[in-house]
Amino acid sequence: MEDASQQSAHEWDQRYQTTDRLWSGAVNAAVATMVEPLHPGTALDLGCGEGADVIWLAEHGWQATGVDISHVAIQRATEAAHERGLDQNQASFVVADVTTWESAQRFDLVTAAFLQSQGTFDRGAALHTATAHVALGGFLLVVSHATFPPWATSQPADDDHAQHKHEPTTPETELELLALDPTEWRVEVATTQSRQATGPEGQQVTLDDTVVLARRTGAHQATGS
Repeated sequence: MEDASQQSAHEWDQRYQTTDRLWSGAVNAAVATMVEPLHPGTALDLGCGEGADVIWLAEHGWQATGVDISHVAIQRATEAAHERGLDQNQASFVVADVTTWESAQRFDLVTAAFLQSQGTFDRGAALHTATAHVALGGFLLVVSHATFPPWATSQPADDDHAQHKHEPTTPETELELLALDPTEWRVEVATTQSRQATGPEGQQVTLDDTVVLARRTGAHQATGS
């Protein structure tokens, strides 16, 4: 019997295989806005999908790594980075469950954009992975759906994804879930931003995103506690 991680990987692979491209291929707008003022260093993108954010980061001077549970997504991300002329030192990808993945490396920037999944996905565990991999002085950027696009919840009744339960977020719920120790973290941004989005049939809608940017200050570690 498959464990939950294997089942999730299988489901996501199947979802990606239904289309040549599942996502837009463009960088997340909030990621670009929040990251552009930062000095490039090492970056980690959890739930990287087909790699658009990782590729954007790499092309803006970051040494970027993407992690996703889907083999299909990671293959597409790797191919897309290669097509853009990026080598593995600039953009690399790992197939792994973001709720349990661990690395000895700590990153100057960790992003988790729209890390909201179907089924029994443990988002709290995924965000713990994110916070655990931020280096001293580094940044954590979490972008999530404050409102969901209507096409994400309008699947036919017999569709395998029709029963997905999506939970909208607010800055308050995100900060509560992140549970950042104020002696170790400084919250730089906690807000809701609006953006324009285009649906699969060309429909135009305005969506709201929750954006949280925090910096690991290291005050707690500095005290020797």
